[in-house]
Amino acid sequence: MKGVSVAVAGSPLAVHITVIKRRLIIIGATILLAFVVTFAYSGELIQWFKRPFSDDLVFYGPTEALFAAVKVSFLAGIILSLPVILYQFWKFIEPALLPKEQRWAIPLFLLASGLFALGLVFCNFVILPLVIQFFVSFGLDRALSPQLAVGTYVDFNVKFLLIFGFAFELPLAITLLSRAGVVSADLLAKYRRHAALVALIVSAIITPDATLFTMLLMAVPLIVLYEIGIWGARLFGRRPTPGEQAAGGMVVGTAGTRVR
Repeated sequence: MKGVSVAVAGSPLAVHITVIKRRLIIIGATILLAFVVTFAYSGELIQWFKRPFSDDLVFYGPTEALFAAVKVSFLAGIILSLPVILYQFWKFIEPALLPKEQRWAIPLFLLASGLFALGLVFCNFVILPLVIQFFVSFGLDRALSPQLAVGTYVDFNVKFLLIFGFAFELPLAITLLSRAGVVSADLLAKYRRHAALVALIVSAIITPDATLFTMLLMAVPLIVLYEIGIWGARLFGRRPTPGEQAAGGMVVGTAGTRVR
């Protein structure tokens, strides 16, 4: 029995779980450290968030302002930690790639950072002003005075920014997984309806109001990015060479033998 337990502990699944846990711990510790730094500037960050709304924000509970500062600082901490997050993701998939593919590290870092920044910019300057203006105008047209709570307002903004930042990484992530042989373009295309349903469900969960308008504003870009990922998988996904096909789809990389 002791020999069996040792074998299980040294199994590929156990090794992968250990690696994932270690990299998640590193990511979590980095975000926590960045959060401590950004919390000192939470006031300036909240002022930046309220640009689309001209009136002053209010708070209705003793802890609402504190939690609003925590949320906005957490978002800033994730942005500062992005290089470490991307590096840990790269190191996790690196053993599944061939030596020539591992040379893509720096270009991929730059591309991933650029996509995340593009998602934040798109959300901050296009989506959020449109959403806030829509709802504020809706109330004003009915002779209602807007008085937004800082907690709800910040929560609304942070959720949108985070989801759009990471959503813009979706095409790159899909392409890398396809290149590593984890998924294929045909498999992704087969489940595109399921992906659209997941996008709608995620949008309904993370939007504070869950109205059809905000759900579509979030779900439609997710679906479009998924489709871009399918095209990336078709263009850059791994295709077995004649030698690999003769070997039954076995590929040898730095991690040893890879099964397609």
